[in-house]
Amino acid sequence: MRLINSFKQEFLKRIAGDFEEFSLALFRAQGAENAVYAQYLKGIGRTVDSVTKVEEIPFMPIEFFKYHEVKMGQWNAEKYFHSSGTTGMRKSRHLIEKLSFYEQNARRIFTAFYGDPSEYTVFALLPSYQEQGHSSLIAMVDYLMKESGSSAGGYYLNNYDQLVQDIVNAMNSSRKVILFGVGYALLDLCEACKEPLDGLTIIETGGMKGRREELTKEEFYSIMKDQLGEICIDSEYGMTELLSQAYSRGGSRYYPADSMRVMVRDINDPFSIVRTGGTGGLNIIDLANIHSCAFIETKDLGRCYADGSFEVLGRIDNSEIRGCNLLVV
Repeated sequence: MRLINSFKQEFLKRIAGDFEEFSLALFRAQGAENAVYAQYLKGIGRTVDSVTKVEEIPFMPIEFFKYHEVKMGQWNAEKYFHSSGTTGMRKSRHLIEKLSFYEQNARRIFTAFYGDPSEYTVFALLPSYQEQGHSSLIAMVDYLMKESGSSAGGYYLNNYDQLVQDIVNAMNSSRKVILFGVGYALLDLCEACKEPLDGLTIIETGGMKGRREELTKEEFYSIMKDQLGEICIDSEYGMTELLSQAYSRGGSRYYPADSMRVMVRDINDPFSIVRTGGTGGLNIIDLANIHSCAFIETKDLGRCYADGSFEVLGRIDNSEIRGCNLLVV
């Protein structure tokens, strides 16, 4: 606990100016104190002393969260997040030492991209996430709704007429209005909506989850704009195993939080980093994962750019559909 608290105290100061140094320090700590990660390093023949730069850090396969309690040191979890998945699919489980740390980091990131939550009325159309329980996305949206201080907003399951009416009413106030929505539910909204929602910002959080035919992002956004009017469509990239988020602002590129760095690994050599602009598997450093593992080898296929942004191009080898943003590009 003392080690975790020490890193938390340094977190905000170090990510801005000393990202690489902080990453290496956290790697050495987790490589020694995280039993699961330490066993993985031993299995691939790596030691913490053999790593001298960020590009050399081995990234832990994300599947480990399905089969192990991934945590640094010994502590009792205050909360846990489950990944989404179809019936019978084994779900990832991310133990959370302090929910408040996750909430405050999510608020900090949202503010960096959109401004203070108190400026917004927040609506959510996230039925599948509500149904699954223990969703990191629901925990984030819950907190943003509370921080907004607005008496309007909230969650809507399938009452689209009421949602449209409440959004229109909210947009007549001085507040900005934002709607978090999963793909298939947003398409249902498009079919039910009878009036334009000009000025609304939608943050889509993923695809059809097997409930509708998958669309390209361009097709999906075109349908929403045709049906809903002059709206702004953004996208959020996050997952159960991460405590930080990335956002796109109307395009295909995601911009990671300052606590994140995304790299691309060679599909055929997971320990080799691909040059900027190349395609491969996405490796993510999330320095907010102080309590668990900050170095995650995902199953997303993507591409990174010189400015730190990245694209998600699909899944690797038909990997299981997950709760993060998986619209087909």
